[in-house]
Amino acid sequence: MAVPYRRKPKSKSRIRRSANAKFELPNLSICPNCGTKKLPHRVCLKCGYYKDRVIIDVEKFEHRFKFI
Repeated sequence: MAVPYRRKPKSKSRIRRSANAKFELPNLSICPNCGTKKLPHRVCLKCGYYKDRVIIDVEKFEHRFKFI
C-alpha cells in the first residue's frame, strides 16, 4: 500500500473540506396574494394564505410572528 511522503497539516485538509461545504440560500417564491417573498410550499407568514386559501388567521397569531 502506498504511503504519503509527508502528512498534510490539519489546516490543509480543513480548507479543502470547507471549500466543498458552501451553503446556498433557499429559493424564494412570491406570494400571489400579498407579493412578499416566502419559502415555496409554505404558508405566507405575512397574509396567512396558501394555495388561494386562508390557513392562518394572522391577526389572531401575530404575537407568534414577531419577526415579520
